[in-house]
Amino acid sequence: MPIIRDFTPPASAQLLDLPETSNAKFFIVFVSSDDPVTKQPWCPDVRAALPHIDAAFSAETAPTVAIVPVGQKPEWRDPKNVYRANWNIQNVPALVRFERVDKEISATGKLIEGEILDKAKLESFLA
Repeated sequence: MPIIRDFTPPASAQLLDLPETSNAKFFIVFVSSDDPVTKQPWCPDVRAALPHIDAAFSAETAPTVAIVPVGQKPEWRDPKNVYRANWNIQNVPALVRFERVDKEISATGKLIEGEILDKAKLESFLA
């Protein structure tokens, strides 16, 4: 399945467009934005995690993941940042699994920071 690099998220997780089927899953990885000078994510944890994300979601049978940048350092540190306030994201990187639970879209799992680097944990999370 694809890695979506140009995904524009809705205002909140509840507005994600997931099919009504009970087993539909959608993954989003929240990452730091690219530094304008280095053209790399400003967060070293994100730089370390991206190769693991790419490998895990590049397999033919892998689910779809959307990559969502949370902003530059000053934006991210603001408690009113839309991802902090509306998506309950407090760490980057954060890989979140969304599913329908009782007809509502909910985050049903999350791996943050170094947890993404643990291959066994990441594979288990995606299964």
